[in-house]
Amino acid sequence: MTEPFVRPDVRAFLDMMAANPRPAFTAEFLASIRGTVMTPEMSADKPVGDLGEIRDLVMPGPGGDIALRLFDPRADRKAGPVVVFYHGGGYAAGSIDSHAGLAAETARQLDLPVVSVEYRLAPENPWPAAPDDGEAAARWIAENGAAFDLEVTGLVLCGDSAGGNLAIVTALALRDAPAAVPVLLQLTFYPAVDHSREYPSAAEFAEGYGLDASDMQMFDQHYAADPRDHRNSPLLADQQGMPPTLVITAGLDPLRDEGRAYAAKTALAGVPTVFHEAVGTIHGFAGYRRAIPSAQGDLDHALGLAKAILTVR
Repeated sequence: MTEPFVRPDVRAFLDMMAANPRPAFTAEFLASIRGTVMTPEMSADKPVGDLGEIRDLVMPGPGGDIALRLFDPRADRKAGPVVVFYHGGGYAAGSIDSHAGLAAETARQLDLPVVSVEYRLAPENPWPAAPDDGEAAARWIAENGAAFDLEVTGLVLCGDSAGGNLAIVTALALRDAPAAVPVLLQLTFYPAVDHSREYPSAAEFAEGYGLDASDMQMFDQHYAADPRDHRNSPLLADQQGMPPTLVITAGLDPLRDEGRAYAAKTALAGVPTVFHEAVGTIHGFAGYRRAIPSAQGDLDHALGLAKAILTVR
């Protein structure tokens, strides 16, 4: 079989990962890193940078308080949409801190406030804790803009990987029982959308491309979700009536083919859909902009597409 194209900076990053293998994502390892504050020096992503406002808030959630963080390029904002951001990490890792750079860059490029959600993580809080929190957060933000000194007119549901899954699951819930304001766009980076079957890309990129099959199996074990429930595998749900959809995939990603399949299903359901695949790069690239310099161009392109979709609405 022909070797896939790998960008030089992606290859350098993968070689660095291979030379410095991380521990397996066991429950014990995850517990040991809970509460660790992610600094710019520890991250493969760029730092938050300049913004008009960063504010931490807490909302009541179905399983206790949920931490939120506002990233806004403007200190004085008029009425408009808000981006609700769900971080990736296999439903068991990641945080507001680990994805602060990506949330901040999204806010800057879309010129919109972004509210990042600290949903509950497995294995301490298995499925459906994460989608319960994701839906609750979107509904609360839609109704409580005053808590951020904002007038919220619409939502953009955004996430990467597991967070992309939560964005879609939340969009399905808000389609069937609308929130106080409409969902204007679902913006998903390399989302996990179908746990019910294995796609060819999962085998093709099972090892050595940054997201190994062993990691995904461990995340699935921790999350303990029903693989055929649409709140875990949203691809299995009817997509008619979903908001405009932007799906970004990575050419070297085990999740690539299910992302392609999701974009195809929304398009066939009549949903305005834009699909873009970043070739020669890996799962997680949007959060690796310091380690993989070319990822900045990929993120620029993706957010440019999102801004264009929002502009024509």
